[in-house]
Amino acid sequence: MDFDLTEEQKMLRETLFALGRDVSRDLVERDHAGTFSLEAWRQCGAVGLHGLPIPEAWGGAGADVITTALALESFGAGCRDEGLTFSICAHMQSCAIPILEYGSEDQKQTFLPSLCRGELIGGNATTEPESGSDAFAMKTTAVRDGGDYVLNGNKTFVTNGPVADVLLVYALTNPEYRQYGGISAFLVEKGTPGLQVGRNMEKIGLRTSSWCEVGLHDCRVPAECLVGSEGSGMGMFASSMDWERLYISMTYVGRMEDTLNRSLEYARTRRQFGQAIGKHQAIADRLVEMKGHLEASRLLLYRAAWEKQKKGSSAQLRISLAKWYTTEVRIVSALHAIQIHGGYGCASELEIERELRNAVPATIASGTSEMQKLIVARHLGL
Repeated sequence: MDFDLTEEQKMLRETLFALGRDVSRDLVERDHAGTFSLEAWRQCGAVGLHGLPIPEAWGGAGADVITTALALESFGAGCRDEGLTFSICAHMQSCAIPILEYGSEDQKQTFLPSLCRGELIGGNATTEPESGSDAFAMKTTAVRDGGDYVLNGNKTFVTNGPVADVLLVYALTNPEYRQYGGISAFLVEKGTPGLQVGRNMEKIGLRTSSWCEVGLHDCRVPAECLVGSEGSGMGMFASSMDWERLYISMTYVGRMEDTLNRSLEYARTRRQFGQAIGKHQAIADRLVEMKGHLEASRLLLYRAAWEKQKKGSSAQLRISLAKWYTTEVRIVSALHAIQIHGGYGCASELEIERELRNAVPATIASGTSEMQKLIVARHLGL
């Protein structure tokens, strides 16, 4: 594995780091209010962030797996508006990429260029109030009726739901078979009769990312809205989760790096008992642990990205292992950062406490830590 970056990769990382800093303005106010920034979203679209891994033929940048991962890591390091980053990843990895991999030519032409430019906002509706991690215990159905499908059911924790122009909705087309050929996915556009979008949810972190419940009540969509073939939903969902877990975890690495750098700066300048607090072994130990967690997470994810790109495989074992480890140690690192900053770490003034609030949902979103362990255990033959 070669860790040297190309000049193009270096330039892209510098550009996206600067973009991340720029779109994080007024974050304290927006975080408190739980406000999604459409202006920041459009800024990201203007430089091609939303379409990084999408081929140029469909309006994207055509970046390979490793380049996309490196770019998202750098954007994550620069962008303290992690709700925005989370929304971008949901849009890219659970809506645009499935359309690219499974969609018809017409679906690609209709949606991908606008999704890549950020003119459309995409989302994914899979989780249901009673299913949670058991995604394939869903109750939402899609029944063929002539040239249409009629969808009925309820989804929850739909990232981008309140602001989405199009949702990729998973539903049962053959309840008897479920994940074994009974689940399909449909593109449902905003304003479709029968689509009911709930209010934005208040939550512990990622407050600038819009989440909501979505109801489907005799929601009729043309058969042309079916993505892939009927019954291909399980493969589509599994593939999108691999992409999401890999790429969004790279943004977590970026946040860990920024948090470490801020903590190091504070430890060098804050003085207690006649010397910088970084000279005290207890503080130095926490910073060393943060550095170790950062580097281990980065290496696990780089290995997963390399395997995904070079071997052309799903790399599910590597991705789930990296996602589990990264999200868990990020909470530990955030707690270290708060402890290093003392009382200021608990106050919103230095914006350190937000790192912990944002780290907590990461162990749940895109598959809980417990589910990642089950996936790894299965690959180990257990």
